[in-house]
Amino acid sequence: MRRTGSSARVPTAEAGIAPSRVEPTATRYRTRTLQIIVLLGLVVVSCALSLCIGAKPIPLDAVWHALVTPSGLEDDMIVRDLRVPRTVIGALVGAALGLAGALTQGHTRNPIADPGILGITHGAGLAIVLATYSLGITDLHSFIWFGFAGAALGALTVFAVGSAGRGGPTPLTLVLAGAAISALLQAITFAIVLLDQRSLDAFRFWKVGSIAVAGMPLVVQVLPFLVIGLALGLAGASGLNALALGEDVARSLGHSVERVRVLGIAAITVLVGASVAVCGPIGFVGLIVPHAVRLVTGPDHRWILPFSALAGAILVLLTDTVGRIVARPGEIEVGVMLALIGAPFFVVLVRRRKLVRV
Repeated sequence: MRRTGSSARVPTAEAGIAPSRVEPTATRYRTRTLQIIVLLGLVVVSCALSLCIGAKPIPLDAVWHALVTPSGLEDDMIVRDLRVPRTVIGALVGAALGLAGALTQGHTRNPIADPGILGITHGAGLAIVLATYSLGITDLHSFIWFGFAGAALGALTVFAVGSAGRGGPTPLTLVLAGAAISALLQAITFAIVLLDQRSLDAFRFWKVGSIAVAGMPLVVQVLPFLVIGLALGLAGASGLNALALGEDVARSLGHSVERVRVLGIAAITVLVGASVAVCGPIGFVGLIVPHAVRLVTGPDHRWILPFSALAGAILVLLTDTVGRIVARPGEIEVGVMLALIGAPFFVVLVRRRKLVRV
């Protein structure tokens, strides 16, 4: 009788366990979905503020009029020709840098890693300086292509050097190779700009980091790269979760570590290469955004990556808007503002006792 009673209780116990396992997952999914909706709303609000606030404040109804039924008014021209391209590129670049930062920290398993550590930023800077020095190119539209090519070459060099050993690309070899290659690229860049005034002027303009792009044609030119990079980055979430458990565990789960690494490096290269080529090296987004996001999402990259993209867009747009307010009628470039805001914010994050680890 005891055996019968025991076996009769097993299905009841299993039935009782199943809902307790399913319910938290469903609740968590609903919570994350709601949080993404909130972030999307904040992106819309940030875009609206970016369109309304500047050297000349423009009311929201005037902005709407300029977007829907434009005329030859000064406000319409300011909104459509200046602020719309700036807002679009700010949202795209912020999303790209936030996602690239999460990917970089995930692949290197280094919580203080930044996209620039893979040689991308300094590769783009060197290519732009070489284009100016050797070819006399000073056009911003041409800078995009040279900057992107340099960023890709820098990342490929780091990946090749980091993969040279028997173990292939590992977090440690990628970080060490990135630090060495970045230092070399930066040294060559400084050597060139010290020899040529024109290269120095171009490099100085690019180095400050700004989303004040010259019209929609430039946005259209860089848009395909950013969209492709965002798609590649978001597609690698499951593989990145497996890598977080260790390469041996990832292989046992059926993931190709090499393929996941290549996909991740490709996404980081496209995202950061396109961003730094059009806007210059905008720092701190890829460093602080993933940390702030992990405090909400935990270690699951399926949520970290989209959250980081949306939070990066919000951070860049709001920081750029603040830069237009504090120095009115002039402005402080977003790269400078992010350094002023990002440095103390990151110090606060690091000092938190419960800082979430990668």
